[in-house]
Amino acid sequence: MKVLVIGGGGREHALVWSLKKSPAVTEVLCAPGNGGIAEIARCLPVDVNSLAAMVALVEAERPELTVIGPEVPLALGLVDELERRGLRVFGPTKAAARLESSKAFAKSFMQRQGIPTAAYAVCSTLDEVREQLRRFAAPVVVKADGLAAGKGVVIANTHLEAEQAAAEMFSGALLGTHEREVVIEEFLTGDELSFFALCDGKRAVEIASAQDHKRVGEGDAGPNTGGMGAYSTDGLATPAMREWLLKNVAQKVVDGMASEGTPFRGILFCGLMMSQHGPMVLEFNTRFGDPETEAILLRMETDIVDLVNASIDGTASQLAVKMKPGASACVIAASGGYPGKYVPGKVIEGLRPNGSREDLVVFHAGTAAKDGQIVTAGGRVLAVTAVAADLRAALDKCYAEMGKISFDGMHFRRDIGHRALR
Repeated sequence: MKVLVIGGGGREHALVWSLKKSPAVTEVLCAPGNGGIAEIARCLPVDVNSLAAMVALVEAERPELTVIGPEVPLALGLVDELERRGLRVFGPTKAAARLESSKAFAKSFMQRQGIPTAAYAVCSTLDEVREQLRRFAAPVVVKADGLAAGKGVVIANTHLEAEQAAAEMFSGALLGTHEREVVIEEFLTGDELSFFALCDGKRAVEIASAQDHKRVGEGDAGPNTGGMGAYSTDGLATPAMREWLLKNVAQKVVDGMASEGTPFRGILFCGLMMSQHGPMVLEFNTRFGDPETEAILLRMETDIVDLVNASIDGTASQLAVKMKPGASACVIAASGGYPGKYVPGKVIEGLRPNGSREDLVVFHAGTAAKDGQIVTAGGRVLAVTAVAADLRAALDKCYAEMGKISFDGMHFRRDIGHRALR
């Protein structure tokens, strides 16, 4: 089977790596890919913001399966266009992807379907923001309605800060795009949990749980990023809690989307706060997360092609996802200045050859090949990922490997997994 992966980050490198292991796969392509992916798959240039360009590429290559990694192609409707042409594709339709592409839609959907989430208000003007803020105690959360690459959430310590954040979202000053709506949300405390389920339009099946580290600085300080590291263990949630989340969150999403005429197929990422009032949904992603995917796929023993086929063919109820016991961890090496401005093109030293170890993989998130060398080409550059019998051992492997790698301005968090280790 010839498989095409759309995307070019650490998540896509992990997807390509997993697909390459499947006996059902004969060739893996990736578009646009990156410097690391190019070492194990044929990379093709494409603009992932252009629906026409992506459709043309798939029609030209005619893969037996297309796997979509990032959120933008899903929000643009790439699944719809490929299905319309009779092509096999993994991911939700544009309408189903609104669970991620519109925070306002997701909140109202959860309210309609009785899925636990924080109190909220949707505002389309600054006057509405000022009026609605009276309902919320500080701190308060301000969210951009649309896609924001993990950077559209501001935790405001005062109402004035919240108003300023909303103003910057409306004007485009914060994200570079003008938001038509912002969501004001109750601030919740507790431990965050990422719960992943495979969905086939009728049934949700648990894959695994992970915990992401969004803040750039150690001790969860500084601004939000796309994720500075993640870990996945057997003990992140009890079996009873995992069963509850599957029944009361993931399956409710599948049932609700089906009842509203937009069946959900693909990966459902449930971002949760384990609050004093119980689990509360912070957000949905309609694809594998990043960097959680790197950690999860290194643990997953089930053939990823079986996962994809079950979603497309409606046979998820027959699937039992098997994970390696123990733990996995992923630590991100980022460019100097990230999540703000950074300068690409820095030569990366000390990279291990791809495929040299099964228990330790350096996935490339933002790299390029230039003059025979691998250079930085993004904010998040590398995802050093390891699996071991326990979390401490997995992290020790990650940090030992990170110590061999260097590039100008490189920074990373040294406290990934700190909550679990406490």
